[in-house]
Amino acid sequence: MSARFLRFAIVGTLGFVVDAGVLALLLTSEVAGFHAGRCASFLAGASFTWAANRRFTFADRRNGHGRGAEWARYVAAMAAGAALNYGVYALVLHVFGYTAVVAVLAVAAGAIAGLGLNFLAASRLVFAVRRQ
Repeated sequence: MSARFLRFAIVGTLGFVVDAGVLALLLTSEVAGFHAGRCASFLAGASFTWAANRRFTFADRRNGHGRGAEWARYVAAMAAGAALNYGVYALVLHVFGYTAVVAVLAVAAGAIAGLGLNFLAASRLVFAVRRQ
């Protein structure tokens, strides 16, 4: 396992805390339901992991894009991992029931499912070193 992948996984774990925390907050305050809340919590978690990966995991790689463009590329690149993540999330909710505890566990299962795909997308599409 590479040191970069380990840093990515650590950032992802912290991103899970942000993601699950936002979802739990939205569910318990009844601001959003299980699916709309999950979309909002994904954006919060993805924004956190973009910023942390930019500074911690891929600090040695600058691609010449501005921060806003890089954030948009990151969120777009995470789309395949997000689809896998959300599919696992929805499946876990369907199988085990719609409760806040199950939703948090479903976020964790989805995050684990998407980890490798997200690492490849981040390292190859967002934080890739541009050839001169």
